[in-house]
Amino acid sequence: MTRETVRELLTQLRDTIRNEREHARQLDLQAMANDMAQKEALIQTLQVIKTLDPEEQALAREIHEENRRNAFLFRATLNWIQSTMEFFGRKTVPTTYGQTGAVSNTPVNGRLLSGRI
Repeated sequence: MTRETVRELLTQLRDTIRNEREHARQLDLQAMANDMAQKEALIQTLQVIKTLDPEEQALAREIHEENRRNAFLFRATLNWIQSTMEFFGRKTVPTTYGQTGAVSNTPVNGRLLSGRI
């Protein structure tokens, strides 16, 4: 593979990773899935390269950082979704007081979102 071809593929990979992040932010799942497929194809093509010139190494570092940014975005989003689901899945228990003024345990009222109307 020629040096120009490698540079062009690395540039395409970097742009695809950036597009993937932008489509994720816009919640355009179909475009994001297309970006993921294109990214996987580019990675498979680039996998045969064993050494890079210093110029391409700088581009590879940039690709690495862009990919880390995407990973951070996806991980933070997943954590946010999980905490939101935990919040809405929590059982609601009202605070009640017994005859002596102490907090008394009451039966669980149900979930915040039970799926029932």
